[in-house]
Amino acid sequence: MTSPNSPSGRKPTAFRLDDRKVRMTDDDDRAPAAGEALITQAFMEEEEPRLPRAVSTPKPGFRFGKWLMVGLSGLVSLAVGLAIDSLIRDLFARTDWLGWTGVALAAIAALGLLGLALREIAALLRLNRIDHLRDQLQEAADADDAKAATAGLKELIGLYQDRPETAQGRKALSGHMREIIDGSDLVKLAERDLLSPLDLEARRIVMNSAKRVSLVTAVSPRALVDLLAVLFENLRTIRRLSALYGGRPGTLGFLRLAKHVLTHLAVTGGMAAGDSLASQVLGQGLAARLSARLGEGVINGLLTARIGIAAISVCRPVPFISGNGPTVSEFMGELVSSAKENEDKKTD
Repeated sequence: MTSPNSPSGRKPTAFRLDDRKVRMTDDDDRAPAAGEALITQAFMEEEEPRLPRAVSTPKPGFRFGKWLMVGLSGLVSLAVGLAIDSLIRDLFARTDWLGWTGVALAAIAALGLLGLALREIAALLRLNRIDHLRDQLQEAADADDAKAATAGLKELIGLYQDRPETAQGRKALSGHMREIIDGSDLVKLAERDLLSPLDLEARRIVMNSAKRVSLVTAVSPRALVDLLAVLFENLRTIRRLSALYGGRPGTLGFLRLAKHVLTHLAVTGGMAAGDSLASQVLGQGLAARLSARLGEGVINGLLTARIGIAAISVCRPVPFISGNGPTVSEFMGELVSSAKENEDKKTD
């Protein structure tokens, strides 16, 4: 350690803190003697004490909202059950065959409800499997762990075993796992051989969706129609991308998936991309070549593409290791060309 007030011309010297030549002083102007090091008060100041973390951590309280939902759900279930029971009793009071018909219809409805519940649970488990697989392969690629990568890729092959369009990719990947020893390279080969056809189709889905949004926004006479069309198209795109990558979400699974997409957008700053996209459109002089409505359609189409890109990242069972995945700029040129063609047709 060296003193901050070393006299000019003195060479820097290193000291151990337990050295007898190290002195502590409150006098900032005092010069150290020859072969001595001084630690002044400025260097001895410590960070101001902070309150315990528990002070700013919300304490778990009684979840009244949860009990409210449980109570209301129970009351609704009882009301439906009593209504069905009363209806069947009334049917039996009229005639026996009506009563038994009511019992049969109630049984069919119960079986349908059970099947729906099982399907939703299976869809949620499948989405959890994809999320876990993506995290596992990301960790394996970061650590270059061949064993973990091989285990994850075997699960990936099992995920697509009933997909004929992936047969060639699955065969190639199985061969790579017997030859390649680097975990990161195995994940990259899985992206190239198994997922590249799916990625290409995913880009087509997002591009077509962005074009439809751009066109509807350009020709729609009312903002409400624009909003509904954009909402429907984005939800449809998310569901199609999930099915493409093997998610097959049900109703609850789709809501969970949409939440993940919105979370991904928030984390990556996608919802604030409107200004940057508008700046790109204006910066390239595209606004001067397009009408106001078509320019607005292009921007809405690019925002739709941004949501589609986020959906690809969430639905894809393998993280982007060999590249960064699709970007908004990849869709801009084709969207602008499509908008100009629509404007030319409108002019003619």
